Amino acid sequence: MLTREMSTKADGGLYFELYWGENLAEAWSYGPELAQVLAAPDEHAPLPLYGFTLPEEPFLMAERTQNGWRIHLPPKVLAERKARGTLFAPVPSEHLVEAQGRTSVVLGEGTTLRLTEGQLSLLVQPSVVKERVGPLQWKDFGWLAIVGMLFLSLPLGFLLAGPTPERAAENNARALQQAAEKEAERRKAMGLDTPMRPITDTERAQQQTDAGPELHVPATFRVR
Repeated sequence: MLTREMSTKADGGLYFELYWGENLAEAWSYGPELAQVLAAPDEHAPLPLYGFTLPEEPFLMAERTQNGWRIHLPPKVLAERKARGTLFAPVPSEHLVEAQGRTSVVLGEGTTLRLTEGQLSLLVQPSVVKERVGPLQWKDFGWLAIVGMLFLSLPLGFLLAGPTPERAAENNARALQQAAEKEAERRKAMGLDTPMRPITDTERAQQQTDAGPELHVPATFRVR
């Protein structure tokens, strides 16, 4: 698994985390535009590293190569590394490179390197930021112009295709016609669509006959 994770990319940055015991003390991120990362016990240094034994100041902590980042190890650190989903283990001696009195190791993609001296631990890993947004190109200006024209055309299209007084009158007339048709259908369903006619004398006499016997009421009342 570690061999598979050792594939490197030269276009990424670096991310450092400094721990005092288990507590995170500092963190630094360096973009892919840097070719080197120099460390020194100085707050103005690119990597202000305190508590580690450095053979010289500034100390070349990392440099970019064609195969990725090469991390130079301070002389008194314990170097460990791990791949994704694994635990830290000492870096095998065959993966350490000795050159010009320096010991270095290649930082693979997806690999975290831990350098420990005393209570301090420095974690080094490739940065999640692989590249930065470059300046706008001519094609980008073209897309911006197209988006701007579409944005400006929306209110103009609304004004052109929006409601006019004539169109509003047509809509009102159509709404009234639909309401009248619905009312006619409702009256027809209730049987109210047949026009009324006057009652004839025969029908009036029939209604009086069906009213029952006549009741004669005296015209004079006495109250005592």
